[in-house]
Amino acid sequence: MDTKSPDAFRTISEVADDLDIPQHVLRFWETRFSQIKPLKRGGGRRYYRPDDVALLKGIRRLLYGEGYTIKGLQRILKEQGPRHVQAIGRGGPIGPAPAAPGTARHRDEASSRPAGPSRAPVPPGLDDITLLTAVLAELGECKRILDRALQPPAETG
Repeated sequence: MDTKSPDAFRTISEVADDLDIPQHVLRFWETRFSQIKPLKRGGGRRYYRPDDVALLKGIRRLLYGEGYTIKGLQRILKEQGPRHVQAIGRGGPIGPAPAAPGTARHRDEASSRPAGPSRAPVPPGLDDITLLTAVLAELGECKRILDRALQPPAETG
């Protein structure tokens, strides 16, 4: 994709390669997100504009990188608009789009939370293996406690 101008239209295969996802996933996303509207030429061939590509990159980042669900992403697109997700696709922040001062959303912003998973900060110095090992040990302890709680009471004679 480096040989084309940034303003050039992209085919589905170019976009799929750029996003490292199969073409059928792009077609599926078109059925779930009405904001994805590539130009379709003869034979149904799709051509994605730069804004379409940015939107798809934002969708990919939120679904795969941040753990959002399709439903959660649909809500973001409805409430914050496709421009917000395009900005995310271009490397912008994930948080909610800033509300205009004086709007109801601006007044309520302090009490509202963005859709999606909340994440606890990882303590400094812990790598993924160490963190996952600790989580696995904690889950093992939870299972042991549940197994003990679910055992039938011992009969006294």
